[in-house]
Amino acid sequence: MKRIKGGITAPAGFTAAGVACGIKDDEKDLAIVASEKACAAAGVFTTNKVKAAPVVATRRRVRRQGTARAVVINSGNANCCTGKKGVEDALRMVELCGEVLGIRPGEVLVASTGPIGKFLPLEKVENGIRHAARALRKNGAHDAAEAILTTDTATKEVALAETIAGTEIRLGAMAKGAGMMHPKMATMLAFITTDAVIGEEALRECLMKAVDKSFNRITVDGDRSTNDMVIALANGLAGNRKIRGGAGLKAFREMLELACSELARMIVKDGEGATRFIAVTVKGARSFAQADKAARAVANSNLVKTAFHWGSPNWGRIMASLGYSGASVRRDLVDVYLCGKRVASGGAPADFNAGKLSEALQRKEIEIVVDLNLGDFEQTVWTCDLSAEYVAINK
Repeated sequence: MKRIKGGITAPAGFTAAGVACGIKDDEKDLAIVASEKACAAAGVFTTNKVKAAPVVATRRRVRRQGTARAVVINSGNANCCTGKKGVEDALRMVELCGEVLGIRPGEVLVASTGPIGKFLPLEKVENGIRHAARALRKNGAHDAAEAILTTDTATKEVALAETIAGTEIRLGAMAKGAGMMHPKMATMLAFITTDAVIGEEALRECLMKAVDKSFNRITVDGDRSTNDMVIALANGLAGNRKIRGGAGLKAFREMLELACSELARMIVKDGEGATRFIAVTVKGARSFAQADKAARAVANSNLVKTAFHWGSPNWGRIMASLGYSGASVRRDLVDVYLCGKRVASGGAPADFNAGKLSEALQRKEIEIVVDLNLGDFEQTVWTCDLSAEYVAINK
C-alpha cells in the first residue's frame, strides 16, 4: 500500500470543487464531489435522535438505493431543527445539484455542518451549487476539503493506492471535525471515494468495520452532533475483478481502515483548543466491552484532560474515572503507565520522578496505558487535552 496525492479525487472518474457562496464570510463553504458514473454507496450516520434534515435525506437514499453519483455539502449552517423548511431546503439542494450535473436527483446525496437552528440562506446556496458545478475538476480535491471546514484549523485529506489481484485500486478521502466529538459518530463529516469494483453489501461491511476502528474511537468533548455522516462511493473504474471476499476483500478493508484511522487522528489533533493528542489504552479487561467502557471513561474525563493540558501526572484522576466507568475494576490490581512510565502499581503509588514525567507530558502525543489485570481484552480510544481556548471557541 502506498500514499499518493490527490485526496478525494485521486481515484479514477472523480472530480470535486469548493467555492464560497456567502454562508460564511469570505471563506469557501460549499463543495461538490462527483463521479462520471454511478457508484455503489454506503454510509454511517449520527446516533443522535435529533438528526439534521440532510442526514435524514441521505440516510434514506443510501439505505433504499445503495447507489449515488454525487454529494453536495455546505458548511456554516447545519440545517438542523429547521422544521419543514429545512427538509425542503435539503431536497432543493439535491434537486438543483442533479439538475446542473445532468443526473437524476436520486443520485445526489447531501450533507451540512455548522450552527444548529438557523435556516439556510437558500438563494446563496443555490448560486453556490451552480458555481461549484461549473468549477468541478480533477484537481479540485483541496478546495472541496477546505469548503467543508467549520472550526477546523486545517484540512484533513488522504489518498492511498494498493494493487489487489493484479489491479491498482485507488482510494481518496476528506473529513472535517474539531468539536462536538464523541464516539458512535462525532460532529464530523467524512467522504471516501474509490475506483474499486465492489458491491454495495461488501462496501457497507468494510465501512462499518473501518468506522468502528477509527471514527468511533475518538472523543474531544463528549458531545454528539446532529449532522455526522461518513459516506463511501465506489465507481468501479479501476476495472478490477469484483471484490467479494477472501484476500481481495481483506486488502480493500485494510486500505479503508488506514484511511479512516488517519483522518480520525487528524480530527483529534485538530480538536478545538487542543495541544495534546492522547491515546488511552485499557488492557487486561474481562471483555472488549469492559475495556471499551473503561477507556472511554478515561478519555472523556474533563479532569484527566485538563491535567494533561498542564502536564500534570495526576494518575488519581485516571483511577477515579475507571471507578465510575461501569467496567469491572479491582483497585488493588490496576497498573497505570504514563508515557511508558509506571505511575501506579496495584492501585497504589509507584516510584517515579514527577519532574521528569511532567517534562515528558509536554509532548504533542501522549500515551496512557491502564492494565486492569483481570483478563485478555483491550481497547484504545483517541482524545485530546482540554484547554481554556476550547471554552473561548464554544462560548
